[in-house]
Amino acid sequence: MSFLSLTSGCSSLGVKSPSFTVQLGFHSNGNNSFPGALFSSPKRRKIKKFSIACSSSATDPLLVKAARGDPVSRPPAWMMRQAGRYMAVYRKLAEKHPSFRKRSETTDLIVEISLQPWKAFRPDGVIIFSDILTPLPAFGVPFDIEEVRGPVIQSPIRSENDLKALHPIDMEKLQFVGESLKILRQEVGDHAAVLGFVGAPWTIATYMVEGGTTRTYATIKSMCHTAPSLLRALLSHLTKAISDYIIYQVESGAHCIQIFDSWGGQLPPDMWEKWSKPYITEIVSVVRSKCPQTPLVLYINGNGGLLERMKGTRGNVDPAYLFSPLPAVTEEIQRVVKCAGPHGHILNLGHGVLVGTPEEAVAHFFDVTKSLKYDSSSQNHTMEESKLLV
Repeated sequence: MSFLSLTSGCSSLGVKSPSFTVQLGFHSNGNNSFPGALFSSPKRRKIKKFSIACSSSATDPLLVKAARGDPVSRPPAWMMRQAGRYMAVYRKLAEKHPSFRKRSETTDLIVEISLQPWKAFRPDGVIIFSDILTPLPAFGVPFDIEEVRGPVIQSPIRSENDLKALHPIDMEKLQFVGESLKILRQEVGDHAAVLGFVGAPWTIATYMVEGGTTRTYATIKSMCHTAPSLLRALLSHLTKAISDYIIYQVESGAHCIQIFDSWGGQLPPDMWEKWSKPYITEIVSVVRSKCPQTPLVLYINGNGGLLERMKGTRGNVDPAYLFSPLPAVTEEIQRVVKCAGPHGHILNLGHGVLVGTPEEAVAHFFDVTKSLKYDSSSQNHTMEESKLLV
C-alpha cells in the first residue's frame, strides 16, 4: 500500500509558504525517496493499559486508515495548532496558567487543552498538546521558555565536552506525556486518531547548537563544515532518543506520529539530503521494526525545493484562507481535496492555525470536510480521474 506521487497538476495547492507534508510508510521502494514514502498533580483516573499500539484493526479511526493508504469514504481532517490562542477557551486557561511549560508538562492541563478543539469541532485527529523541545531535559538538556525570546538553552552543544552532558533518554521524566496519551485515547475512543509528535534530529539540533531560536542558523550551518564529526555525533544521539520517544508515545496510545523538521527548510536540498534525511530515515527504520503498522508523517516547513524528492506529498489549505468568507473556504477545501485525490490524503493546513483565526471558520472547515464523499469508483482511479461528491 503506497501513496501516490504528487503530479504536476497538483503542485500548487493553495499554500503560500512552501511547507509540505509527506506520509512515511513502511515498504522499501528502492529509490532515492524515503523507504516506502507515500505521507498541577494529575487527578486519579482509571487509565486503560495498552499493549503496544502498533497493530491494525477494522475499528481504526478514519485518519489512520487514510495514512496507511486504505480506502476511505472521505478525507480525514485535523489542523496543526488546532489547540491554541485562537480559541477563547484556551486563552482563558492560559490566563490562569501563564507558564507554557506548566501547560505542556502537566497531565490534566495537557488533556484539557488537547480536547478543547475535539469538543468544539470534532476533528478526525486529536494531537497531544506538547512541544518538540519537551523531551530535551530527559536526555540532559535543560531549557527555559522566555516571553520574548522563546526557548532558551543556557548551555548549547558546541564542543566534544558539551556532548558529554547528554545521556540516553529517560522516559521516567516524560511520564506526563505517556499518561496524557493514554487518557486521550480513552476520551476519543475510535472516533478520532490520537496523534503524537516529535522534532526531527536536525531541527532539535538547531535549538541545541544555537541556544534557542535563530534567524541566521549561522552556528550550526558552519558546524557542518568546521566540526562535521561533532555534528554527526549529536544528530546520532538525537536519532536514538527520538526513535525511543516515538515508540514510547505509540506504546502509550498514539495512533500516528508526526515528525516536525521545522528548520529542515533552512538547508538547501543537497545539504538536507546529507544532514537531515539520513537521520529521519533511520528513525523510520527503527520505528518500523517495533511498530510496523504505525503511520509516520513528516512535516517540513519552508522548502519547496524538496518536493521532487518526495512521494506521497500532499498540499493543504493556506491557513490565511480561514480569514476569508466561508464560501471561499468551501471552494478551496473542495479544490485541494479534488487535486489530492482519494488515496492517502489527510486534509490539514499548510501551517498551524493563525492567531486571530475566527473559530467559526475552523468549525466550517471541519463541517465542509465531513460533508464530502468520495465516489466509490474513484478509489480505483488516479488522482486526475478522481471524483468528489459534495
